[in-house]
Amino acid sequence: MAELAALNRSRLLERFLRYVQVNTTANAETDDYPSSEGQWELGKILLDELNALGAEDAHVDEFGLVWAMLPGNVENAPTIAWNSHLDTSPETTGENVKPQVIEQYAGGDIALSGDSSKVITVAECPELNNLVGKTLITTDGTTLLGGDDKAGIAIIMEAASYLIEHPEIPHGPIRILFTCDEEIGRGVNHVDIDKVGAVAAYTLDGGGAGDIDIETFSADGLHVQVKGVNIHPSIAKDRMVNALRAAGTFLDRLPREQAPETTEDRVGFIHPYVLEGGVAQVNIKILLRDFDTSELQVKADLVKAIASEVEQEHAGIEIVVEHQKQYRNMADGLPKEPRAVEFAKQAHDELGLEYRLSSIRGGTDGSMLTEKGLPTPNLSSGQHTQHSPLEWACLDEMIQQGQVLLQTAIVWGRA
Repeated sequence: MAELAALNRSRLLERFLRYVQVNTTANAETDDYPSSEGQWELGKILLDELNALGAEDAHVDEFGLVWAMLPGNVENAPTIAWNSHLDTSPETTGENVKPQVIEQYAGGDIALSGDSSKVITVAECPELNNLVGKTLITTDGTTLLGGDDKAGIAIIMEAASYLIEHPEIPHGPIRILFTCDEEIGRGVNHVDIDKVGAVAAYTLDGGGAGDIDIETFSADGLHVQVKGVNIHPSIAKDRMVNALRAAGTFLDRLPREQAPETTEDRVGFIHPYVLEGGVAQVNIKILLRDFDTSELQVKADLVKAIASEVEQEHAGIEIVVEHQKQYRNMADGLPKEPRAVEFAKQAHDELGLEYRLSSIRGGTDGSMLTEKGLPTPNLSSGQHTQHSPLEWACLDEMIQQGQVLLQTAIVWGRA
């Protein structure tokens, strides 16, 4: 059995606490890339740290992407890549994060100091039962934590430091890449796969420990424009056409049995998540998700049929549905390089650690990298309850995932 790498526990924690205090909230309302200044700020911090630890080719490119290379010491070993993303979800603020460290977690619910209404409960997070005695990091309840994906960044940075400090460890070249705006679907928009130069990659963007995500949703989006006619209410008789009323009918017709709040496991969904506008026009944004890519068009056709029915029932209303492709199930492309998954499994086995081959009801940069031709399964990073003021991370799980990452590099060095 392989020896577990003795990662620097305190340094990993310090890294993570430092990173989460930089506000890198993504902003979907701008076309700028990256969409927030904080991503530039964190990228520069990481660049300084990569240079300090002696990584090669360390730079931040014109798009805010952070690049570096760890040279290999095994002749002819293939290059692999490690990836995490700089941004955090816009669903909860990432400004003024106050991380709280709980050493030797004693079990039970965790009340958050900044908002008495926010409590991390064992009932909602039963995995806490297996983490008694471990070190947890939470928010104070007023912001998200940013473990998604700064836990992944911290793991990669600590693993890179460990390899440089231990040149006797055999491994091939490793490309490090930190992307921007993953949370708003733009993470790999400016990634040059040839520049990555790897045969396979790993995103560190999963929950808990021991998961090897080999399947994600395929995803599309719909932008629905409900167009009416506005006029002053005092003279509106037979002239006003209220887009809000038609939008209400349209939303009510969307099948409830295909909503995220009523589905689980491998069942996809239709999810309206933005509603804005007034009498003249209402804009609705809808997410389409399914593990079977062909089902996305089925869902889109259903939405368009509902829009057509509502249009006919509401005289004077026009409904336009625009369909945008987003990302695709990584399971479609991972077979191109089966060693990506097999070597991650082998690393767990050699370390005596349990693993699960899992499917996630979402996507990662790995979905898009795989679609672009770089097979990229997703590994755990110790994060939990992402995108929420109840978000938390486990330092011990982060350390374990760093050990897995290092052992996976060793396995690739033998390829």
